[in-house]
Amino acid sequence: MDTDIQQYLKSFDLNDPADPNVIRNVENQLGFLFPDEYVKFLLHANGGEGPIGDNYLQLWKVEELIEDNERYSVEEFAPGILIIGSDGGDTAYCMDTRSKEMPFVSMPFIGMDLEEVELCGSTFTKFLDFLNKVSNAD
Repeated sequence: MDTDIQQYLKSFDLNDPADPNVIRNVENQLGFLFPDEYVKFLLHANGGEGPIGDNYLQLWKVEELIEDNERYSVEEFAPGILIIGSDGGDTAYCMDTRSKEMPFVSMPFIGMDLEEVELCGSTFTKFLDFLNKVSNAD
């Protein structure tokens, strides 16, 4: 895992690494490959939670992504968005699979709608950097 990512997650309670076969299985079920940095993170820690700056981040386990997205009816309300975690409250953190680059975005759980999607970073590292800077700018 990249040093930048490790620096952001130093206060995180990280889960054990994800099984590469489980990652591939989820990708196959979803019909796309996760961004490389996100896969490297999953191979280091299959989700986890903790503070980034003044923000809180919960990253879901890869094997829970499909079921959790179905439970929130994401495909109905925000097609092409895949929730990968949250702030522990009303904000969902996601990948926007409508674009080949699959940027990381946020949207509210309540009022979930494609018009509410906001860019947080073009890569996993930039997403974590965004969360760190947003909290420090307040």
